[in-house]
Amino acid sequence: MGPVTLAAVTRRVRPRLVGLGSVTEWARARRRTELGLMFVGGMAVLFAALLVSLALSNELPDNAIEIIVVMIAIAIYVQVVNRWLIPDADPVIMPVALVLNGIGYVMIEALDPGEAGQQVGWTLLGLVVYTAVLYMVKRSRDLERYRYLLLGVAFVMLVAPLFPVIGRAPGNANAYGAKLWISFHSISFQPIEIAKLLLVLFFASYFVEKRELLTIPTRRIGDHLLPDLRAFGPVAVAWVLSLLVIVGEHDIGFSLLLFVVFLSLLWVTTGRWTYVLIGLALFAAGAFLASHLLGQVDQRITNWLNPESTYKQYGGGYQAIQGEMAFGRGGLWGSGLGLGLVQTGAVPVVTSDFIFAAIGEELGLVGSVAIVVGYILLVGSGLRAGLRARSDFAKLAAVGLTVTLGFQAFIIMGGVTRLLPDTGMTLPLVSYGGSSLVANYVLLALLMRISNEGNQTTTVPPTPRWAATKSTASATSA
Repeated sequence: MGPVTLAAVTRRVRPRLVGLGSVTEWARARRRTELGLMFVGGMAVLFAALLVSLALSNELPDNAIEIIVVMIAIAIYVQVVNRWLIPDADPVIMPVALVLNGIGYVMIEALDPGEAGQQVGWTLLGLVVYTAVLYMVKRSRDLERYRYLLLGVAFVMLVAPLFPVIGRAPGNANAYGAKLWISFHSISFQPIEIAKLLLVLFFASYFVEKRELLTIPTRRIGDHLLPDLRAFGPVAVAWVLSLLVIVGEHDIGFSLLLFVVFLSLLWVTTGRWTYVLIGLALFAAGAFLASHLLGQVDQRITNWLNPESTYKQYGGGYQAIQGEMAFGRGGLWGSGLGLGLVQTGAVPVVTSDFIFAAIGEELGLVGSVAIVVGYILLVGSGLRAGLRARSDFAKLAAVGLTVTLGFQAFIIMGGVTRLLPDTGMTLPLVSYGGSSLVANYVLLALLMRISNEGNQTTTVPPTPRWAATKSTASATSA
């Protein structure tokens, strides 16, 4: 072996040093990509806001400068927060989420300017909470240690609307069926929006701990080995919990959402379709009983199957009929922003429950598909964060959070288009509603934290050739 020179050592170390520099450059490239996507999405939202004003008043909005300033401020704020706290996170999640939020604001502004102002306030609060979650949760795995605390808080939030004093809805919200609101003086919100996120974190932590019990067969029945019957305990508990939510709060939407998230995490953990089939059978049995015991659930199913008949009999199904007609009027390209009949109040509760119908009328099939594609991008990015996660808990948490967002969007869009019964939930990031908007920004913060951890690369400096040779010689002589 020839003499070892400093140049030789430098030549061997240099590629790894370049690698270290490339890690930082990758982080910067992700944030630049995010900023570019925010610019493109912001321009689309701005043009949409201008078109609404031109359609309604034939002039540009008086607050056009304020709209532009707020949009620029939000983009800069998100960039600064992400560069500071999560420089390696996915560059697609936040731009897509902000575009969906912006399109929702534009539609609400056209339908109800008063609610649009409140939606801006809830958006700003959501961004503050987004920052707070990223700052407090330094590592996603730290949440695993608080599983039972999260479960306790989630259970209290889940049953809080049933309490006699605080369990009341603003205005006549409870007149539409589900009891999901609590109120303190003039402040009202839906605690189940936060409870569902806490339950996702609990499920992820629980399945990581019980994976072997749920997966490895230990009981012999005849010639077959089956998992311990105790493994079916979580499925039974989730079924009972979903059934209690249906019965107590007259709501089938969030019950279905929670149960689907539970089954998704159970399947990802074990890979056993048996659990999924048993769980679906149990939920179907519970929903069947609820439809016969609770008039509100039965009415929603009847309005879904035959809205024309129920409308003629007792006025039910009107919302579903008007939603279908809105899609029909929209056609392929839509009637134009601000030019649909939804502006006249043809569709009840259009800014929250049926905002997708307003999008279908004014933006047509093309605009509706664009919204669907937005949710597909969010789901794909969330699942990618789960695949790259550093721990089993982070993987399951990312999957659960992604399923929560994606499936809620699916069942509300399915309800508006009559693919599924109407559940009365809000379309994530688009519909009017402070509780849902803030909760979804919490969800996005957790996904971004997991994505940042998964994209980080640990680079170990190489061992110089002379050091490796010396250690080998020492081992040989020993």
